[in-house]
Amino acid sequence: MKAIVQDTYGSIEVLKIEDVDKPVVGDGDVLVRVHAAGVDPGVWHLMAGLPYMVRIMGFGLRKPKVRVRGWDVGGRVEAVGKDVTQFQPGDEVFGACDGSFAEYACGPEDKFMPKPANLSFEQAAAVTVSGLTALQGIRDAGKVEHGQKVLIIGAAGGVGTFAVQIAKAFGAEVTGVCSTTKTDLVRSIGADHAIDYTREDFANGRQHYDVILDTAGNRSLSHLRRALTPRGTLVIIGGEAGGRWFGGTERNLRALMLSPFVRQKLRSLFAKGRKEDLQSLKELVEAGKVTPVIDRTYPLSEAPEAIRYLEEGHARGKVVIIV
Repeated sequence: MKAIVQDTYGSIEVLKIEDVDKPVVGDGDVLVRVHAAGVDPGVWHLMAGLPYMVRIMGFGLRKPKVRVRGWDVGGRVEAVGKDVTQFQPGDEVFGACDGSFAEYACGPEDKFMPKPANLSFEQAAAVTVSGLTALQGIRDAGKVEHGQKVLIIGAAGGVGTFAVQIAKAFGAEVTGVCSTTKTDLVRSIGADHAIDYTREDFANGRQHYDVILDTAGNRSLSHLRRALTPRGTLVIIGGEAGGRWFGGTERNLRALMLSPFVRQKLRSLFAKGRKEDLQSLKELVEAGKVTPVIDRTYPLSEAPEAIRYLEEGHARGKVVIIV
């Protein structure tokens, strides 16, 4: 089968398309014929091996443990292991597993969910990583309640577009922060207000928010806290600043250390792939409350360009690879 592989860490030049063997299906595994695969910042980090903490966390010290890139997936079940009870060949599914930038991908049964009938494979492939991150940020870390004022920084990005819609589904008054060309998009997916960060500082003191969700930003904690209510909650998701060892996680660690000493709640989120949360996302999608926003699609052979486009920060919503 065709797949996007890498044998060393580096820039997009380390990625190449090759013929490799199909994954071996274990007793509890599902083999999926991939129709589409989502691209998220984690793909770039694993490609580059940066920050170095990525390697120490078990992804491979000198080279990636898993050769084939990709995680998000939408496709049709090709085969199942003998212990699988939920799926059978021909079922349409979405979820996440190692190596989705390929014609076939394989993972444990509990990493997949029946595809919502109202989504295409391309849309379904965009849901899992970004959608779970947004859901857990809004519901679990932010504990957003009806009527609260919520600020989402990076509202036009992959996580941000899901977060805007999920916060609205929870009954919040949502303000999205984005660049000039993306304000219309942010309003179109449900935001009550959109702030163009090139023209206005959301921390200018005119408005304070009960919950702030900062998706992969690099603003200081003091700047973010100025926009919070006295007992508000800040949720930091990722980060693209900092050094080569810790990257943006340095800010996450500072937030966790400071939080016990201030009235505001400063939280850091590292999303988990829980099946019950994937089910919750599916229900929100099927109810019409959440719809994936797709910016661009690329064929499998152009996956490196898809990663480059995402890394440059221009994407409006999700980037998806068509297989």
